[in-house]
Amino acid sequence: MTRLSTRATAPRPTMADVAAEANVSVKTVSRVVNREPGVRPETAARVIAVVERVGFRRADTSRPLRAGRTNTIGLVVEDLANPFYSQVGAAVEREARIRRHQLITASAEGSPSRERAVLAELIARRVDGLVVVPAGATPSLDPEVAESGTPIVYLDRPVRGAADMILSDNHGGIRSAMEHLVAHGHRRVGFLGDDGQFWTARQRREAFATVHDDLHLPGAPRICMGPHSATSVGEILEAWSTGKEPVTALITGNNRVTVHTLRAMRRLDLPLAIVGYDDFELADLIDPPVTVIHQDPAAMGQKAAQQLFVRLLGDESAPTTVVMPTRLIVRGSGRPHQVHATVSPIRPEPGGHRV
Repeated sequence: MTRLSTRATAPRPTMADVAAEANVSVKTVSRVVNREPGVRPETAARVIAVVERVGFRRADTSRPLRAGRTNTIGLVVEDLANPFYSQVGAAVEREARIRRHQLITASAEGSPSRERAVLAELIARRVDGLVVVPAGATPSLDPEVAESGTPIVYLDRPVRGAADMILSDNHGGIRSAMEHLVAHGHRRVGFLGDDGQFWTARQRREAFATVHDDLHLPGAPRICMGPHSATSVGEILEAWSTGKEPVTALITGNNRVTVHTLRAMRRLDLPLAIVGYDDFELADLIDPPVTVIHQDPAAMGQKAAQQLFVRLLGDESAPTTVVMPTRLIVRGSGRPHQVHATVSPIRPEPGGHRV
């Protein structure tokens, strides 16, 4: 008896079930079902035999069977207004245009349910492939996407399951920022993170705590996660800046938190050192210019799009995870301010150079 025939109470067979039974990928089943080229005759015959034997049928009539490529791809991000995602989108669109594809872009607004609805709509439009920044705390491979056979590359945040993923070196970025601040004499550093429901926010929080311990900084790590506003950040900074051991420097978890923090620092006249995660427009014109951890969203978007088009060309190799490096752009805001008598820059060794 076959694996599927033993399921007396199993739900209707899916494309993934057919793929497992025929010992092929879901994409191969999709090509056979949708009469697309690129499948060897003997493989197609084996898939068709399994489809007929198990009674596989496409249940969602809102998704028409593919008659071929549409020369469109989809991009789903968290927030189209965020400069990080606008740079990702520009890079994906550029790669699509080179290959004579149109890009459809949508925002999930950080909502898993909205993301599912957006993905269903894009699949109904028969996009050839998808680049997705997944929403939610612990996102998994979307079964609707998997069953459709649509190639997908996940960006910035991982998902549970086997899938192509393009991530950023969050731990390396936070470590470079911490080491930079410590090199300038800071010992009491606070971390203002983004909403902890997001994987990137949790990664940066964990990296901060780990590096704080690795560098033997005094006291417990000072961490406050979002979501934040300029008002809430101001309240946190007032609390952190009072007492016997006030913070002298900050690391912010993303560009939005950085902007809230700069506004609060200006309003409260707090001359703290700061390093922000993600670059942002006019960061070099602020006094002092803001040092940032740059993770190159354009390069990440380009890499994701390139991997997607590799899949569209028929590559069925095992899924890959690429971790893109970050770069610390030093502009001056990480140095100690003169008003901070408690901050003593590290003195160079005799004959050495000041950091």
